[in-house]
Amino acid sequence: MNSCSKCGNQQIIIRKKHSGQSLCQECFIESINEKVLKDTRKYKLLEKGDKVLVALSGGKDSVVALHILNSLREKNIIDMVAVTIDEGIKGYREEGIEIAATNAKSLGIEHRVMSFKEYFGRTLDEMMGQDGTGHGDTRRQGDTEPRHACTYCGVFRRWILNRVAQEEGATKIATGHNLDDETQSILMNYLEGNINNLIRIGPKSESRDERFTVKIKPLREIPEKEIGLYAIAADLNVHLAGCPYAGESFRREIGGFIKELSRDHPTIMYSTLRGFDKIKPILKKELTPKGNTGECRRCGEPAAGELCKACSFLEGWE
Repeated sequence: MNSCSKCGNQQIIIRKKHSGQSLCQECFIESINEKVLKDTRKYKLLEKGDKVLVALSGGKDSVVALHILNSLREKNIIDMVAVTIDEGIKGYREEGIEIAATNAKSLGIEHRVMSFKEYFGRTLDEMMGQDGTGHGDTRRQGDTEPRHACTYCGVFRRWILNRVAQEEGATKIATGHNLDDETQSILMNYLEGNINNLIRIGPKSESRDERFTVKIKPLREIPEKEIGLYAIAADLNVHLAGCPYAGESFRREIGGFIKELSRDHPTIMYSTLRGFDKIKPILKKELTPKGNTGECRRCGEPAAGELCKACSFLEGWE
């Protein structure tokens, strides 16, 4: 097909193998907007009056999420605040913060920057021994091998987002997780046998503890390549550099494997997601983990034991 499936325009920018659609620039942008907002309604991600904290890294996923959700803010359905976390990755994070700030300012959305250094006393570079001080040994007490940067980063980022959401009175935390991210998480946690994390995967978190702000993933059913194309088509300012610590992560390996499969099986990510969503209720019923009923003795955040995950990492270094 040499013309747009929707309007007949001859200027095609994408041919979707999984659906057979060919779309021009305008129809493609409109289709993504419609899909995201439709999924938001379908999964009841947002309610009128919600205050949404958008985790805004400056990358394509979070910037696209910010701009699409802003259409709901402009209609006075929700309120929004954008939060960027400075992990302290020299030569990488600075540009992302600047781009995040520019996007928030262009939409008139409040923007806050929070740092690992401010909350935890050290940057991620320092944690990983990349700051030149030699103080970044990633072995905690009791560890036999160093942990990967992604392990620390994920835990500390979630801790900060939940804390800031409480400060802001936010009712939802929106992240830019896309279809690729979600299928990677499903496969990773299955292969690692991490059932507790596996059954938490979904469009909206279902915490048993009200002290955890509900997290939503409005881009969950949009492939990463389509989000990248949307950013270009809509002329959005995004941070394109990849995190220097992500190169050897297990997630990256899984991502490469799924991309390879997708070349010959273009619907594989959708079928993985749909299949998981069908069996998740059964897994939850049979394998529901224990709830976080306690309180971290160090920071006061919810915790299954004496310490939350973030504080257990911090105490291991002290």
